[in-house]
Amino acid sequence: MEMGVTEFITYLETEKHSSKNTLQSYRRDLQKYCDYIISQGVSDATKATETLLNSYMLFLEKNGSAPASISRNIASIKAYYNYLFTNRLIDKNPAINLKAPKIEKKFPSTLTVSEVDRLLSQPDTSSAKGIRDTAMLELLYATGIRVSELINLKLSDVNLKLGYIVCDAGNKERIIPFGSKAKNALNNYINITRKEMISDTSSEFLFTNCSGTPMSRQGFWKLIKHYGAKAGIDTPITPHVLRHSFAKHLIENGADLQSVQKMLGHSDISSTQLYSNTNFRLRDVYSFSHPRS
Repeated sequence: MEMGVTEFITYLETEKHSSKNTLQSYRRDLQKYCDYIISQGVSDATKATETLLNSYMLFLEKNGSAPASISRNIASIKAYYNYLFTNRLIDKNPAINLKAPKIEKKFPSTLTVSEVDRLLSQPDTSSAKGIRDTAMLELLYATGIRVSELINLKLSDVNLKLGYIVCDAGNKERIIPFGSKAKNALNNYINITRKEMISDTSSEFLFTNCSGTPMSRQGFWKLIKHYGAKAGIDTPITPHVLRHSFAKHLIENGADLQSVQKMLGHSDISSTQLYSNTNFRLRDVYSFSHPRS
């Protein structure tokens, strides 16, 4: 990648310890931006003007980019030019006045508790695959972790005895409790099925696909959509729907926002406030509030 973007991405990775997903997002947004300004006859990002940046925002709007996508692009571009300015690679920051469009905050799609129960009861637990699928679905709903966090879990991240996982999201590590349903499902999978499914016995990855290699995001998306259809649930099912349902159900049952914020790994509590406006230690909150604890 040209125009100093590679150095910026390296800086984010080595100095800021940004997660893989964050790095991919910045790289994708900035590649798109570089392609645009090259098409406008500007081959050096340090020569970009405020007018050129504003024209790029209009280009994104005209091409149907959603406000949230434009806001993310603006954040990437502002961070990039701030890096260039801070390191004295430019004399003036052309992105300083860029403003993100207003985004109407919509409550995320969630499932009811009965729909979650139906979804989680779909895998055939008489098969190795069904036991694995049950463990994955139960753990996802029990902890509210992201799908990328789920598929990157290692065996050493799970403490079955005390009932918690350690989730490492790049620069932030958090401990998240899980209840008895997830514990039983994980116990069955780890102590019975995983040994049958894994192809490399030295692998530390918790979950594998049917070929015995680490589960992919796409593989899990297909899996959860399959069980959603099988359960007859009308809401489009994605891994994030279970994450949203986890948060909503905890708060509806009395969990305070700060505890849910910690479990979700939100840096800003305003992200958690989407689920409610509600005020209990982490384990006590979990045991009292989670429908499957």
